Amino acid sequence: MVSLVSRQGRQLQRYTSAGGRLVVGCIPYKFKIDKPCKDGIDQAMEVLVISSQKGHGMMFPKGGWELDETIKEAVSREALEEAGVQGNIEDFLGKWRYKSRSHDAFYEGIMFPLNVTEELIHWPEMDVRKRRWVTIAEAREGCQHPWMKEALDRLVTRLSNLSRQETTMGIGYVS
Repeated sequence: MVSLVSRQGRQLQRYTSAGGRLVVGCIPYKFKIDKPCKDGIDQAMEVLVISSQKGHGMMFPKGGWELDETIKEAVSREALEEAGVQGNIEDFLGKWRYKSRSHDAFYEGIMFPLNVTEELIHWPEMDVRKRRWVTIAEAREGCQHPWMKEALDRLVTRLSNLSRQETTMGIGYVS
C-alpha cells in the first residue's frame, strides 16, 4: 500500500561535507503511443512537470535525501509524494550545485530519469501541486531551474543516442 502522507522535517536530512543539503530528483517521462521515434525523441516523448508548492513555474520532482533511505528510494519517494507517479529509475543523469531560492545556501542536486509505469489518481501533495505532461520544448521553456534544464538535455541526448543505436541495429521502436 502507498502512503498518502509526505515526509516532513529535516531531522534525517543528508548534507554535503561543505554543509549543503543533498537533494535528489527525477525527470518522469513516457513515450507517446501515436508518435514513433522516427519523429525524433523530442516529438515521441513527454515529461511530467509539477508546480512548486508556492505555485510559481514548473519543475521536476525533487527533495531531500534522508539518512534512512537509499538514493533510489529517495527518488521514488519524491516522485510519488510530489507528482503521484511510479516507475523505473534509470541511470544517473548528473550532479549539480545550485543556490537555494528560499535559503542563503548552496545545495547539491542529483537527478535521474524515471520511466513512468503508473500514474496515481491520489497522491500526498495533490492539494498543493499541479502536475502536467508536456513536450520537451514546453519543459525547457517553462522550467525555472537551469540545472534541471541541463538534466533534461542530458536525458534527451541519451535517449536520442539509444534510439539511433537501436535503429542502426534494426531493433527500432515499432508503432
